[in-house]
This record gives sequence, C-alpha cells and structure tokens, in this order.
Amino acid sequence: MDRIERPRRLRKDGVRDLVSEHDVRATDLVAPVFVDATTDERVPIESMPGHERVPVDEAVARVEEVLETGVEAVMLFGIPESKDGSGSRAWAEDGVVQEATRRIADATDAYVITDVCLCEYTEHGHCGVLEPHAHDAAELTVENDETLPLLGEIAASHAEAGADMVAPSGMMDGMVATIREALDDAGHANVPVLSYAAKYESAFYGPFRDAADGAPAFGDRRHYQMDPANRREARREVALDVAEGADVLMVKPALPYLDVVADVRREFDRPVAAYNVSGEYAMLHAAADRGWLDLEATARESVLSIKRAGADLVVTYFAERLAAAQ
Repeated sequence: MDRIERPRRLRKDGVRDLVSEHDVRATDLVAPVFVDATTDERVPIESMPGHERVPVDEAVARVEEVLETGVEAVMLFGIPESKDGSGSRAWAEDGVVQEATRRIADATDAYVITDVCLCEYTEHGHCGVLEPHAHDAAELTVENDETLPLLGEIAASHAEAGADMVAPSGMMDGMVATIREALDDAGHANVPVLSYAAKYESAFYGPFRDAADGAPAFGDRRHYQMDPANRREARREVALDVAEGADVLMVKPALPYLDVVADVRREFDRPVAAYNVSGEYAMLHAAADRGWLDLEATARESVLSIKRAGADLVVTYFAERLAAAQ
C-alpha cells in the first residue's frame, strides 16, 4: 500500500500524549461538598456511593480531603436545621453554608464556590417564593420577581462569610443582575458570579435531591428550568446572563447536553462550566457495580468528553477519584 495519510503514526506510545488535544487536570475540577446542619456525624448518601453529608464541624476536614487529591475548588451545598415558606435560613448569618464557608476560608486555601438557591431551604422544595395557590394548580410555581431580592441577600451573605465565587442555580429571570448589584452594594465587587445559565429540567437530578434534601414537595420545576428539547433557547438564556454580568457560564446537566456546551463555548467569550450531575455519576457506579463498565475509565472518558465539548471547568462527583489517579 502507498498511503500518504496514516493517522496511526501518531497513536504510538511516546507521541500519543504529545499530540493529545485535551486532558482532565485536577485544577479543572470542582468537587461538590454537602454540609448538613441536622447531623453530628457523617451520613453516607446511598444513591451517590462514596459521597456523604458532613456536619458543620466536619466541613474543614472534608475539604482538606478534597485538597489532598490536588483538586483546589469546592462547591458548597447546605442542608439547614429548619425550613420555612421563604427559605429564610438561606441568607441567615449563622446559616449552614455561611458557617461552613467561614471555617473553610479560615482554615484552608480551597477556592470556595457557594450554591445560591432556595430549594434546600423552603418547606415546599421549590426554588423561590410560591405563587398564590401554587399547591393546588399545576400551572403555578414560583414568583420570579419576588424571589430575586432573596437571591441577592443569599449571595451577599455568602460573600460576607468568605465565599470566593457565588453560583445562582434557580433559573430566575434577572437573577444575575440582581446578585451582581447586591454584591457590589455590599462591597464585594470582586466576587465573581458563576451562573447556571442553561439549566435543564432534567431526569438526571434524582440522587442530588436525595443528597441535598431539595426535592419539590409537589409538582416539578418545568416552569423555570429549561425544556430538554430546546437548544436554541439556551443561547438566548446565556446571552441574557452575559449581558447582566455573569463571569462564568454553566450548562447543567453535562453529558446529555454536550451540544449546548459546545454552542456556549463557540458563541460566548466567557469561561464555560458544566455540571456532571448526580444521575450521570450514579448510573456509571451502578453499571460498574454489576461488572459492566470500568468505573475509573468511564469516569475519565465522560469528563474528558465534557472538556472536549468546550468546558473549561467541570463540577463533578468524580473530582477526587480522577485527580487522585493522575
């Protein structure tokens, strides 16, 4: 054979890594951490093997475990000691995320990103203030504009506690602008906003809702999270957040929405994040438990695909495993 083009020439050991186009580095990864104000001991999360809720007193130790693997950033989620209709513990000075953030910031060099949402803090499990009679009418859910100032209060309280970055995830229209203004007014102009700019109403969130105790008590979130059928709408959503001052743009979930990750990377000059969500994590674990897949290999390939699609950083429950394997 006389073949000029032989791509296999560059697949041999020694040169293969030299011409590799993408990689997964520990510094690309963000590890979620669940802090639970209702417990005094670590509680395993059954649907997310290897993960657990930790009490506030264990928050620093948990983050130090993450840092030992080479991962430098964590995203904090809180389970409060009590809930109410408005989610008021979400912005309390002595709230679970605020207290954990203070301790972690004082004791470690971790880069602390905090989740800014209300679903874990409200009795009804929705991401904001309910519309009147929402319990009785499926077409009603969350009052958008009444929820915005609460998100601003949450973000400012997290920044005051020492958060390095805040991450609003509720998909409220105008949330980035409200949070940016609240941060600036509180003297935190240098705290960036990682916006869940394209968050879909996905079936892949189930294990997380167990982990964070944030499942809706009734109905669903289709009236504020995006329709999985829509790709073009994501560009509009992201463009609005860019105009409002978002510093980093998140797509969630990651694997079923790699086309959206690629679109955001191509069209917007901002760092792109993607959330490798709990359902994506759990299904690989389930298959590996049955001997059908190699967990470490499929985890790495999955996160590599997210990077290849265009994500600069990946929030993933595999963060520690992948970092430790490097």
